[in-house]
Amino acid sequence: MTFARPLLLLLLLALPWWWWRRRKTTPGVRYSSLSVFEGSTRAAWWIHLPPGLRVVALAAWIVGAAGPRIGGDTIEVKQEGIAIAIAIDISSSMLAEDFAPSNRLEVAKQQAIAFIRGREADRIGLVAFAGEALTQVPVTLDYPVLERAIMDLKIGSLEDGTAIGSGLATAVNRLRLSPGKSKVAMLLTDGENNRGLIDPRTAAATAKAFDVKVYTIGVGTEGEAPIPTGRGLTGFRYEILPVRIDEVLLREIAETTGGRYFRAKDSEALSRIFRQIDGLEKAPIEVTRYTRYDEATMSFALIGLVALVLELLLGATRMVRVP
Repeated sequence: MTFARPLLLLLLLALPWWWWRRRKTTPGVRYSSLSVFEGSTRAAWWIHLPPGLRVVALAAWIVGAAGPRIGGDTIEVKQEGIAIAIAIDISSSMLAEDFAPSNRLEVAKQQAIAFIRGREADRIGLVAFAGEALTQVPVTLDYPVLERAIMDLKIGSLEDGTAIGSGLATAVNRLRLSPGKSKVAMLLTDGENNRGLIDPRTAAATAKAFDVKVYTIGVGTEGEAPIPTGRGLTGFRYEILPVRIDEVLLREIAETTGGRYFRAKDSEALSRIFRQIDGLEKAPIEVTRYTRYDEATMSFALIGLVALVLELLLGATRMVRVP
């Protein structure tokens, strides 16, 4: 137990002195004969019970006033790091099966989750885009919610197409008012901008205006890959088609905002890219430590009150004072 105001405990030293002075005081008896007290069976210690209760009450209140605290658990509060928005392309071409052992989207989801698990005290948000863009999770510190949202990303939940400008603009909009020390957008796509009302270069200029650094990632193997071209009765139909990624545009977006462009030609390359970005965007985390106590003031106040009430009850019943 510790005390917020330990000097008040010095008042406890006055209690033994008060008890000694009380014992030294000789009470007067206004009777000429002690025969009126004959037959009394009350024990000697009983006489000292009411003043003893008063001492207990005073001692409890003094201890309570000193601010007793029990426990002392240490709590660490971490200051916020950086703000990150991850924009993932969920157009049908992300089902291309050139990223063993799965398709592009599944590998991207796995690497995004691994990236999040390596962060600490960073606010991270999620944007999905295809022919349109939609915020899945605003920037948050709730990583489990973010991971579930990434796992739930599905092809076909948005209008098909590749609206790179809309995806980037939505990510920037989520970051512009974020309190993070720095702001980073990660945009992952496997195609060329062919939908949306926002030009990607305009979105990049907006990112620069709001001090958002953009890392662009082009995903897809060199040459050709099995890419969905439509739906049949049993699902998507695949054809071997050339992989078209607008690397010039993605590189320009990154350079405009002070970021970097990466090309992931397979799942291992994508994993390395996420690790690289993780290393590039690390902010020192400030940790403030607090000590949490359970205050015991009210407990001692209650003890003192109970002792005082008992003294008053005894004084009014069993221990009526002789005049």
